[in-house]
Amino acid sequence: MRELSLDEMPLQPAPLRPGWRFLLSHPAHLLAMGFGCGLSPVAPGTVGTLWAWGSFLVLQAWLSPFALGCVVLASVVVGWWASTVTVDQMRVLDPGAIVADEIMSFWLVLWVLMPAGWDEQLAAFLVFRLLDAVKPGPVGWADGLFHGFGWRGGLGIIFDDLVAAFCTLFLLAAWRHLP
Repeated sequence: MRELSLDEMPLQPAPLRPGWRFLLSHPAHLLAMGFGCGLSPVAPGTVGTLWAWGSFLVLQAWLSPFALGCVVLASVVVGWWASTVTVDQMRVLDPGAIVADEIMSFWLVLWVLMPAGWDEQLAAFLVFRLLDAVKPGPVGWADGLFHGFGWRGGLGIIFDDLVAAFCTLFLLAAWRHLP
């Protein structure tokens, strides 16, 4: 009997929410689910983005801008890997419990934006969350590009958030230059 590939395996019904046992069963799950942020019963993406904001401020106090940029770049690669492993094991397309995409994308926004005051940071948070939730224009386009399992599933999870991050930065730059 032939073994099924990942793309041929049937989807599982979406669980209510993965639990702590699943989160702690593999390092990729811990990373993909934002150290537990993805277990939030309400707005896990927002909780993950708030965690990203707080953790970025802590990292910024310890790391140089160059080192922080290296962490942000590494988080994209690690987030892709962790999301790929987690979605493959959950067998659910783009589950809300995976918040590594929000974390690394908002880190990117803050890394480019800083130094910035609380008002600009809050504006970045609100614009990023709105773009990620509503998925207008290019964010919606990016959300529809990659679906499935394996590397495509992981890339599909993170790609729309990266586009939302770039759109956030574009809108904030345009806002700064308004007369």
